[in-house]
Amino acid sequence: NEALWYTFGGGTKLTIVGPAVKPSVSLLPPSSLQISGDSAALLCLLSSYSPQGAQVSWTLYGSEVTEGVQTSAESERDGRYSRSSVLSLSKARWEAGERFVCRVTHDGADHETSFLKSSEC
Repeated sequence: NEALWYTFGGGTKLTIVGPAVKPSVSLLPPSSLQISGDSAALLCLLSSYSPQGAQVSWTLYGSEVTEGVQTSAESERDGRYSRSSVLSLSKARWEAGERFVCRVTHDGADHETSFLKSSEC
């Protein structure tokens, strides 16, 4: 599934890629060290997908969240792409048990994965 590319004339680039591969999505909740402070960060990792162009957004109760969001540029290795997105929020908001959703759009398909604070043991 390696991408081949050729450049013609003044810079027209033709890229030949293999079949689309959906992103593997991993979610990481805030660490206990972070929670002992006053903030929390939710991490959404996308890996091993092709072609490039995956978009990440965060929602809360169906509305897009933009404050506190940092999404990396896509990086490529061996024709596969990856990127990450972090949602920073207050400890109080995380502990309120709100359901934050990491929404990934890639190659015309949507995938949603939720963060919900689990009850402590």
